[in-house]
Amino acid sequence: MRLKDAIPKKGSQQRGRRLGRGISAGQGASCGKGMRGQKSRSGGSTRPGFEGGQNPLYRRLPKLKGFPMVNRKKYTIINVSKLASLPANTEVTLASLMEVGIITSDDGPLKILGDGELNVALKVHAAAFTASARSKIEAAGGSCQEIGSKTVSNEDSTEGQNN
Repeated sequence: MRLKDAIPKKGSQQRGRRLGRGISAGQGASCGKGMRGQKSRSGGSTRPGFEGGQNPLYRRLPKLKGFPMVNRKKYTIINVSKLASLPANTEVTLASLMEVGIITSDDGPLKILGDGELNVALKVHAAAFTASARSKIEAAGGSCQEIGSKTVSNEDSTEGQNN
């Protein structure tokens, strides 16, 4: 096959309309664009979204600052500084914090944030910890245990290798 052999199929291409070449040509005088108005003039039409000078829809709507996360996980959050008022060796859970009155509403699983100082050793059971919160709790002599996180044991990981 050569470059000259690459031609379009017969009938696939049509010649362009000869506009403004008299009545017998079929597109004479106004060239099939009607009488007057913006769309009859030369230079094409308006841009997409143009509303005739009115403030267009894309400018009337407020700007979006990023996209919201779909199925975002909502946590009940608390800082480490709020846990400092608890007595030593207390088991900290969402239910225990609600009983004491430190947390007033249950907005989902408990997440511990690392703002503030902690000098009391606590056993904290929460769904998530920030890195700074985990280090502050363990530095004070306490322990962090994640609730709902799956840990893979050695028996499970070696099962697939024996096949």
